[in-house]
Amino acid sequence: MEIEAGPTGGGRAVPVEWTVMESAIGPLFVAATGRGLVRVEFHADTARREQMLARLSGQLGAEPVERSSGLLAGAIRRLDRYFAGEPGDVGLPLDWSLTAGFNRQVLRELATTVPYGTVVGYGELARRVGQPGAAQAVGAAMGSNPLPVVVPCHRVVESDGGLGGFGGGLETKRQLLALEGVLPAPLF
Repeated sequence: MEIEAGPTGGGRAVPVEWTVMESAIGPLFVAATGRGLVRVEFHADTARREQMLARLSGQLGAEPVERSSGLLAGAIRRLDRYFAGEPGDVGLPLDWSLTAGFNRQVLRELATTVPYGTVVGYGELARRVGQPGAAQAVGAAMGSNPLPVVVPCHRVVESDGGLGGFGGGLETKRQLLALEGVLPAPLF
């Protein structure tokens, strides 16, 4: 189930909980509001965690609270199952408030039409949202995705079969695609 939410504003604070969880691709920063999962960030070392906390505080108007239960309990369980190799999409309530406009349109299309174990080209995704010449803009939308893994930008590849870019790094993209059976698992 996805939660519709626009960008926050008007000075209204949105309570947010966060934690760092271990995963097969390293530590992930995850945050949720009462509307759903709002942020996932790769490589959540101390410096990146501090950046995310400051950014979320400014974007949502409230000081994030560290907690791995409550709003995040279901997300952590589902992400753990995903990283353990359970097939299927993560399927969590999402708070879309950190994205808007074309980027949100593209990310929602990706989340609803590109299932686990499949890939789509940047150009094809642009065509699906009615903007056939906007492959580069789709790439920019993937780079701004506040919910990687859950909104599976790792499944978007170049039309010639190349991996394309990835905010979490190409090795992380390879690992996620191997986990889903799209690429062979690395030998070591």
